[in-house]
Amino acid sequence: MSTYPKHRMRRLRNNAAIRKITRETLVTVDDFIYPIFVTYGKDVQDSIEAMPGIFRVSIDNLSKEVRNAYDLGIQAVLLFGIPEAKDSFGSDSYNPNGIIQLAIKEIRNTTPNILIITDVCMCEYTDHGHCGITENGAVNNDKTLEMLSKISISHVEAGSDIVAPSAMMDGQVGAIRSSLDQNGYVDSPIMAYSAKYASGFYGPFREAAMSSPSYGDRQTYQLDKANIREAMEEIRLDVEEGADIIMVKPALSYLDVISAARNRFALPVASYNTSGEYSMIKAAAQNGWIDERRIALEILTSIKRAGADMIITYYAKEAAQWLSKTN
Repeated sequence: MSTYPKHRMRRLRNNAAIRKITRETLVTVDDFIYPIFVTYGKDVQDSIEAMPGIFRVSIDNLSKEVRNAYDLGIQAVLLFGIPEAKDSFGSDSYNPNGIIQLAIKEIRNTTPNILIITDVCMCEYTDHGHCGITENGAVNNDKTLEMLSKISISHVEAGSDIVAPSAMMDGQVGAIRSSLDQNGYVDSPIMAYSAKYASGFYGPFREAAMSSPSYGDRQTYQLDKANIREAMEEIRLDVEEGADIIMVKPALSYLDVISAARNRFALPVASYNTSGEYSMIKAAAQNGWIDERRIALEILTSIKRAGADMIITYYAKEAAQWLSKTN
């Protein structure tokens, strides 16, 4: 009589075809949102030292970058702007002829079918690097709401499909929703950075966007890394205020938060595979310590498996090419 079990789990791992047909989580190019940094100038493609393969591009090069992403099957981009000049009010953020507004119009003219998502914050535009209007060394929450609403309206007027407020101000979703509705943009969705943590994984982004705070930090408005119940409350409030998509950022160290959000809320869940996560893989791969393709796809799969419906990732173009070769 055989002593072996009737149920042998290895039967369904026996070859590549059976592993593929029984796979529970499938990552596809449709899941990806590609972040792009846009700057002023002509024929600019500035490399970002901490983010190999990622560049700041001028508007004349932006159309090529977006078209390339779209041709790879990527359906959405997330835009971040680096203005020509900064001031304490972040004026270029809501300027009708500001860097993002011009970038939106360029994409709309050259790749009209791609989804344009725009980051709504002030840190790239203020000379102090904080995400809002400051008074006496602190960010004034309610005055910042007025600015975030102005920025959102200017983005939608320029042609943005989705606005994504990331400042983590209390009431930002409600203020933006109200402004959009009052200005006739009732059908414009909001992707809320609902659970955005005060994280060390943003370091390379701050180099890319030139947005490091000149004093202090962002811990008074971004979430404490130890808290998940607080994150659920932040998300709940955003849902009540009119968010259409909720987001958890960063992704890799907060997979439990993504999972909790997916289990608790019915809205689509986005997650941001941040610059630090990207740069760590790149650095390790350049040193020959890891298989870059294998690790990057494993991490993207873990984010999807945790419950993310969409993934903002700097690996979007590379992953799209890798996935096309395995299908």
